[in-house]
Amino acid sequence: MKIVIIDYGAGNIQSIMFAIKRLGYEAILSHDAEEIQSADKVIFPGVGEASSAMSKLRNTGLDKVIPNLKQPVLGICLGMQLMCHSSEEGNTKGLGIFNLDVVKFSNNVKVPQIGWNQISDLKSKLFTDIPEKSYIYLVHSFYAPIGDETISTSEYDVTYSAALQKNNFYGVQFHPEKSSDVGGKILQNFLNL
Repeated sequence: MKIVIIDYGAGNIQSIMFAIKRLGYEAILSHDAEEIQSADKVIFPGVGEASSAMSKLRNTGLDKVIPNLKQPVLGICLGMQLMCHSSEEGNTKGLGIFNLDVVKFSNNVKVPQIGWNQISDLKSKLFTDIPEKSYIYLVHSFYAPIGDETISTSEYDVTYSAALQKNNFYGVQFHPEKSSDVGGKILQNFLNL
């Protein structure tokens, strides 16, 4: 199986590479369109700020490549947010895969949300054998609201989308690569799609 992690200078690539290796696979790190298009599975990571990450994608032409991929694609954290229509962070236009606008948590809570939280309302093959209310690891100040493409929710100030799916595109707000056995199982489920 050819697994490609999109390299666009915005991601905690090493921890994802190690998580894939722990599952017994090798991943390729690439920003080459043909390499990405020929993958069996694509992982779209992201850590950092939305507008600068989007400008990196535009500068490499990956903003045109990613929405047209036909194989399973997993956006992680900022990767998932960039797959949405837009983000309040830096007033950023996203890739428009998910029909949601990412917004900031209110001042009622400490941001970013850092640490372990539970996921509920699990509806997707991505969550095969994952129990309701499992704990996952998050670091984020912005979130995607609940919408038609929501396949899991979490709560912090509000109930928000912990994961999204549309056709072959999946996104998780949490970091599966840092979410212990549950995260490993979710990554394995993605690779099994």
